[in-house]
Amino acid sequence: MILDHIQMRRESKSFTDAAYAILTAAGRFDGPKFMLSGLSGMAFKFAAHRRLLPHSVTAYGQWGTEHSPGIDNLGHYTVYDAGRSRHSSFGSYQQDAVNWVRQSIDSGIGAVYWIPEFGVIQGYDDEAEIFYLQNGSSTGTQVLLYDNFGINFTSFWYCRIFGDQVSIPLTDAVLESLRLALYDWETPYKTLPDQEIASGRQAYRYVINALEQNDYHAEGAGYLLASYLYSRIEIRDYLQEVQWRLPGLDEVLLLYGELTDLTGPEIQAVLPALSKGQKLPESRQASLGNVLRQAEALEDRAMLLIRLISGRYPDRKRSLVPRWGAHTAR
Repeated sequence: MILDHIQMRRESKSFTDAAYAILTAAGRFDGPKFMLSGLSGMAFKFAAHRRLLPHSVTAYGQWGTEHSPGIDNLGHYTVYDAGRSRHSSFGSYQQDAVNWVRQSIDSGIGAVYWIPEFGVIQGYDDEAEIFYLQNGSSTGTQVLLYDNFGINFTSFWYCRIFGDQVSIPLTDAVLESLRLALYDWETPYKTLPDQEIASGRQAYRYVINALEQNDYHAEGAGYLLASYLYSRIEIRDYLQEVQWRLPGLDEVLLLYGELTDLTGPEIQAVLPALSKGQKLPESRQASLGNVLRQAEALEDRAMLLIRLISGRYPDRKRSLVPRWGAHTAR
């Protein structure tokens, strides 16, 4: 059973690329990728390791709690499971996940899977006991044994499937995406107690400090900066599309337009060297750091406007406590 109509392309964050491939192929999302990236809040996520290691780009927090609000904002019913393959219960979860992924594919919908990075399970063969995967970067498919499901060099495993969809008014979804963005910006550490990885505003500080101290992983810095620039272009394009939905969004759009115009040439100029593992000359590091300081200030201004926009509307999701309490054991 292979879903040939799923075609994943690596362009955005890998989770976004995988979800977009699955949902568009299933007829569950109609629009450009930047709209899914914006509405889900994924475009706004920005994380950086102190030394700008390559895993910075996907280390934006606990994946279950990071992805679920965005998928909810798209109106999709979704099921996921994840954990560490070293746990003694992993074998049971693994067998269960193999079964519900097969059922999802039988219904015509692929699954997001941590390969790593995130990819798509698009088919299976019960006789050979294998899944077929796409990583979005290379052509063709990879093969994964059922017995190896969830096993990889990172020790983390993750899989998510999608079900039915409800309609959410676009204005409501846009407002929620802004609130998700604001949360990401104002939460400095999402993997506590570890503080080696910072998020949002604090991620800027980590990148600038690494450049100033000349203590960074060159290829990781290149990947992080390329992802950063692409995501900020996504935000700009998303806001261009939805600015008329909420008063004040046009001002936020202007700031992100200024940000992409500022950072684009500088980042594009350094990517060739960084992608080859070459550190930048001291003068170029200083120039890039200065540009990122200006970008941080622009994004901070944008978030202040977003806070003002958000404050004009009730936020029942965050202001009402369920009758069973906020910390019920489960």
